[in-house]
Amino acid sequence: MTSAAGTFCYIDPEYQQTGMLGVKSDVYSLGILLLQVITAKPPMGLTHIVEQAIENETLKEVLDSDVPDWPIEETLWFAKLALQCAELRRKDRPDLGTEVLPELNRLRDYAEEKMNYLFLAKAFGPSPNHSLASITLPISQISITPTNLSQPSATPTNLSQVSITQEAMSNTVVGNLGSPKSQSSS
Repeated sequence: MTSAAGTFCYIDPEYQQTGMLGVKSDVYSLGILLLQVITAKPPMGLTHIVEQAIENETLKEVLDSDVPDWPIEETLWFAKLALQCAELRRKDRPDLGTEVLPELNRLRDYAEEKMNYLFLAKAFGPSPNHSLASITLPISQISITPTNLSQPSATPTNLSQVSITQEAMSNTVVGNLGSPKSQSSS
């Protein structure tokens, strides 16, 4: 027999009444988390706060103020999806695989498009997850030197005590970008 554990505000209201868990119990919790992502507010009463803001067309006022330029149309859609996930009755919640995931993927794609546009518009190049170069070095090219010589051990204890030689870095970056030697040897 399995028992549920969790914080009150994230637990499916139907589970609290019936003691029965299901996949849509997790969808409820996800909905509350999604609302917290955009508002940075505690979960207690959050569905009511967001519902009222949407109804009164004041959603922007309840969004996380640390994010200066929310894309309002997409954020409104995201908030409505989160509210659907956090419906009180399981039967009113969307299916995780066929309804929620495809829409979250759509929003992720939108965000990636916007990020690539911003990086290219500002001449920063592609976003980091699309980088052509790797800074991972083979162990043989890493030179470890302690920066605090007063330590009894020559073994560094944190990243600030490790230095990588400039030669090793330049060899690795050139090698990963594909030197003429590595391209002609195929």
